[in-house]
Amino acid sequence: MRNAGASIDPPTDPFAAVPLPSRPVRPGARDPNASSGDRPKGGPRLPPGVSPDIFGPSGGAQPAGPSGFGRSATGSAGLPPAASPPQPWKMATPPERPLQERPPREEPPAASGGDPRQPESSRYEEPSRRGRRLTVVILLLLLLAGLAYAVPAIVMSGKMLPGTRVHGVDIGGLTATEAADKLRDRLPGKAGEEMVVRAGDRKYSIDPEKAGLEFDVVATIDQAHSGFPAPMEVWRALTGTTELAPKISVDSERMQSTVTALARKIDLKVREGAVTFEGGKPVVVTPRDGRELEREAAARAIRTAFLGPAGEVELPVSVIKPKVTAEVVREAAADAGKALSGPVTLTYAGKQAQLPVETLAAHLSFEPDSSGGMGPVFDARSAVATVENSLVDPALAPREPTFQIVGAAPKLIPGRKGKGIDDDKLAEAVARMVAEGGSRTIPVVLTTVQPRVSEAEVRKLGIKEKISEFTTPYDCCLPRVTNIRTIAKLLDGYLVKPGETFSLNGVVGQRDTARGFVPAPMIQGGRLVDSVGGGISQFVTTMYNAVFFGGLEDVQHMAHEFYISRYPAGRESTVSWPAPDFRWKNDSKYGVLVKTSYTDKGVTVAFWSTKRYDIESISSERYDVTPFKSATDSGPTCIPMVGQQGFTIDVTRVFKQDGKEVKRETKKTVYKPETDLKCVPSTTPAQDE
Repeated sequence: MRNAGASIDPPTDPFAAVPLPSRPVRPGARDPNASSGDRPKGGPRLPPGVSPDIFGPSGGAQPAGPSGFGRSATGSAGLPPAASPPQPWKMATPPERPLQERPPREEPPAASGGDPRQPESSRYEEPSRRGRRLTVVILLLLLLAGLAYAVPAIVMSGKMLPGTRVHGVDIGGLTATEAADKLRDRLPGKAGEEMVVRAGDRKYSIDPEKAGLEFDVVATIDQAHSGFPAPMEVWRALTGTTELAPKISVDSERMQSTVTALARKIDLKVREGAVTFEGGKPVVVTPRDGRELEREAAARAIRTAFLGPAGEVELPVSVIKPKVTAEVVREAAADAGKALSGPVTLTYAGKQAQLPVETLAAHLSFEPDSSGGMGPVFDARSAVATVENSLVDPALAPREPTFQIVGAAPKLIPGRKGKGIDDDKLAEAVARMVAEGGSRTIPVVLTTVQPRVSEAEVRKLGIKEKISEFTTPYDCCLPRVTNIRTIAKLLDGYLVKPGETFSLNGVVGQRDTARGFVPAPMIQGGRLVDSVGGGISQFVTTMYNAVFFGGLEDVQHMAHEFYISRYPAGRESTVSWPAPDFRWKNDSKYGVLVKTSYTDKGVTVAFWSTKRYDIESISSERYDVTPFKSATDSGPTCIPMVGQQGFTIDVTRVFKQDGKEVKRETKKTVYKPETDLKCVPSTTPAQDE
């Protein structure tokens, strides 16, 4: 702004040059120093020193003053003329300084690329326009982005998102019902395929349905989003795929049954090294690793692999190491023979009883001990069963609870405690004698002995009915019949507990004359020879058939060397002391009561328990028949024999329940031909034909 040709700096406050009243003016009061012409009529009160001309002239048409305002010809206030560039308020001009003392006027810096002479309002107009354009662009982009999401989201809503797959089957774009139908149509074939599992170097097959595995279509589809999708779900559906893992339902009982069946095939009990005796000679039992299926982990592995990639499923198996190595067992066997250098004599109160070498061998073994070596273990209770009566008054001995058959039902006869040899102390004494040497005469100690089972246990054993019975015939009054009756009396009422293995040699022991056994013919080396206890193989054969038809487990039996016509072919057994033995296991959860009886014509063995099976015996035709030879012999020990052909026969035991076969087992028996032996006077030389 120019004033009288001089340039001045605009003040920062347009009222800074206005003089203030000398004294304060009450609000609304009139300034006495101001004339009536200092404010417009009816107009607002003006600050002191401010001219009312800023509102225009008060009279008629006035020439435009410096402010540029004027009135119209009618006297009314007219519109101001076109705006001129804004000027600062007219201010009092300070005294003019000489020209040479005035500082040069500084122009405000112009905006980059702008004209310093451009009005200030024009300077801000361009950025404002750019801001509006940027806002519009952003709104357009947001609108496009919203449309890009909303349109496909609406299309996808209520369906499986595109790119959704289950085990390679595309269910994208389908409703839940359509997807379920498609999966049921496409995946049942794989769900029904047999699974192959491996444990070590062996493979096994599993039927998924029998294992309780089922493809759960509903749970599988529930994993997928089928409502209104979120932006990220739309993006993923448009740019990629979503693989859903098939959901599996498992019947825990059926899975457990399947894993248990696998374990029975896979598990192998660890075999500890041991030294036993056969025929008075040490026999090495080589140690062997065991294995055990980790059942819970195996069930998880089978479930995880179901409907997965094709291939074998590796089952987790634990390896169980034996306590000692084979080398330790061989070293123990080298010294074991010393234990059988002679019999052991037991003494009590002036009485004596002898344990023969054969008895020691039958009940002595070397087993792993806590120090990592092998030590002797003696089964004293079984060993003294046959000689205890020689040391302990039978009237003082304990009596086992048993049953008597009254009518057609078993009746419990209570047992009682009594005096007997302290088995634990005798076992320690024999083991110490074997390990350290010393005297082979051992004094025994008597103690109070309880029956093997209590009456309460016996009542719970389920002995309520006859489960099997078998009879074999004999001719009356022969020495062998005496032995058959003697062993029948010893075993009458014997109770075999659940899970227990019955051993005839272990229970009866060596046959001797002290208990009523007499010499009688028995087969030895293909010939008949007299031996104390000869003939009891008939009792063993009778018991074997009771085991057979009772559905019990046959642990060890050995057929006669050649066929004897009074026995069923393929279903008979021999026994001798100390070997071979006859053993069977009560593999039921019930007790088995052995009841024996005899007449002048035969011996009978019956088993009482709870019946589990109906047994059928199927015998094959005899095959591989071989002719017998004839021979003569002489001398007092000659016992004639009737020639019999040799042959082979198969016998199958069929187990049935409710008329349905549940299992079967077949055993082959090979008989050698029996020599037709004739005894002649000693003057005639023996010869074979």
